[in-house]
Formats: sequence, structure tokens, C-alpha cells
Amino acid sequence: MVIFPGVNVEGSQMDDGVTRRDIERLASEFRPLFSGKKILVTGGAGFLGSWLCDVFVMCGSNVDCLDNMTTSDGRNIEHLKEKVNLITESVERVDLRRYNHDFIFNFSSRASPDEYIQHPIETLSANSLGALNILEHTKESNSVLVHASTSEIYGDPTIVPTPESYYGNTNSIGVRSCYDEGKRFAEAACMAYFRQYGTDIKLVRIFNSYGPRIRADGLYGRALPRFINQALSDEQITIYGNGLQTRSFCYVSDTIRGILKLAGHKDSGLVVNIGNPVEITILELARRIVELTNSKSSLTFAALMQDDPRRRCPDITIANSLLEWQPEVSLEEGLTKTIDWFKDHQSSRMQATAKI
Repeated sequence: MVIFPGVNVEGSQMDDGVTRRDIERLASEFRPLFSGKKILVTGGAGFLGSWLCDVFVMCGSNVDCLDNMTTSDGRNIEHLKEKVNLITESVERVDLRRYNHDFIFNFSSRASPDEYIQHPIETLSANSLGALNILEHTKESNSVLVHASTSEIYGDPTIVPTPESYYGNTNSIGVRSCYDEGKRFAEAACMAYFRQYGTDIKLVRIFNSYGPRIRADGLYGRALPRFINQALSDEQITIYGNGLQTRSFCYVSDTIRGILKLAGHKDSGLVVNIGNPVEITILELARRIVELTNSKSSLTFAALMQDDPRRRCPDITIANSLLEWQPEVSLEEGLTKTIDWFKDHQSSRMQATAKI
């Protein structure tokens, strides 16, 4: 397999011991479920998608990785180039009729506010037409589909911690609606296929995840990785708003473990929050990163993005009871791992336009 032209793949993202040990532990736990299975991961060169590809390869699965590389980093899967089948097409237009899969993990979408606000049509298309394309393939191949939804479907919630039963408080014509409403459409489409065709659907609403391979450069820069980049460079750390808005950060290995537990559940039509129920303000997050990096950075403040949620924290009662899942990695441990990875791997600088 050849990595597509124009992508810098120098320097594998897998060559650090911490990431490898995390993936080995996940593979050891889930090998009985995925060994020998045919698996499709869309968005497979992205942050969470590449972690999934790594785990499945180590489990002995046959892996197809679909990614058009608009926001993914080729280095995430360079070390897998002889072990996965790379399909470099868009999720909306790819013809999957020649494939047959046991499991499909649909993780194709731009995932950062600044990124999808700059590309609203592409974001809507991937989350609507793309979802329908994957759902049709799921039905025809009698697969299990784990669809990556998001805490963004809750908008600016009036109930915190937020349970899966909450309908949401979103602005359907706001600047974030291309992502929020695209994801809500995809959820509705998934449940329609489940109800009409009996398709095996599992929806995972992912809250803020972080860890090795999360990007901080360009328009993709989100708060946590952007703060780390700025702190390591002793640059001013940019906080949007007053910094009192909260997020709940879940380390990537915990997120992946929750996703895989959901994939293996016998029931269909499930909707499950996966995230860390411990809230932290953006201001406190910045201060902790400055401390952990021993940085000389100071804090600076800028205008808050339109429709930015004031709080975000999951109710994980269902994940705990149904999947026996809860996060295991503390914020300090996860930040330390992530900072160490950034020191080794992240050479590119974020741009000042990046938002939370």
C-alpha cells in the first residue's frame, strides 16, 4: 500500500513506548472480539480512528481504513502501511459494494469548531450523505455499525451532567450548526435504519478526548493541545472568553476502551455517552498545563466564539451500568503523557485563529 501523494509521513506516530503500551493493553482485552474480523474504520487516519486501526491490527483483524486526508495526518498510520488497506476516498462518494465487513466504525468528520466553520458544506455532507452511504453498506453487509456522534448534539445544555435522554439546546442556524445538526441528522438516520431494517446500530456520544496524535496545528487546534503547544514554546496561552466555561477531558485510551466495549454489546439501537465526568474550567486547564510544562507562558484572553457551550460534562450512568465502563486515567496522568508525546512528535505550530 502506498500513502497518497502530498502527505508528510516522515516520523511514525507509533514509535513511543507509552502509546504502544496503551494499544497493546487494549488489544489484549479485545482480541477475542475482533480477531479475524473484517473491519472498516472511516476517518481511520485521524486521531481516534488511527488508534482504532492500531488496536484492530494488533488484534489480528483485517482492516480497511477509509480517509480522504482533508484533516488527518498520514503519519498516524504510516507504520500500518503494510497492514491495512487504505481507501483514499470521501465517505460520501466511496463505493463499498465490493467489500464485506463484520464491524464498521464511522469516524469521518471534521472535528474542530474552527475547522468545520471554515468548511460548513463539507462538514454537513460528511455527516449526512456520508452517514447514509455507510448505513446502506452496513445494511447490505449485515455489519455492526458503531457511529461516532458527539457531545455537540447537546448544544449548550441546561442539564449538567448531561444524560443521553436530554434532547439538546442547539442553534440550527448558528455557525456551529453544520457540525451539530449534521451529527443530529446522522443519529436520526442511524435510528431510522435500526427501526426500519433492524440494522445493528450503536451510537457513541463522545465528549472531549485528548492524548497522543491529537492535532494542534492550523485550523484544527483545540484548547487542550493548543495550550500544550503554546506552553512548550513559552508563548502566550490564548483563552477564548473568560475561561470559566467548563469541559470534561477523557484520555484517548479510556475513550477507545469505551467505544470497543459498546461495539461488543449484544444489543442494538444503543446510545451511550463516553467521556470523563470530572469538569474543569478552561482557565484551570491552562494553569495546570503551564505548571506541568514548567512554562514561562502568560495567559491572554480573546472574544468567545458564537454558541460556545458554557458547560460540558457527561452523565455516564448508562456506560457504567451497561458496559461496566468508567475512565481510569486521571487528568494529571493523561496530561503528562500527552505533553511528553508533544515534546517528541509535535513540530508544527498552531495558528492564532484556533478556538476551543
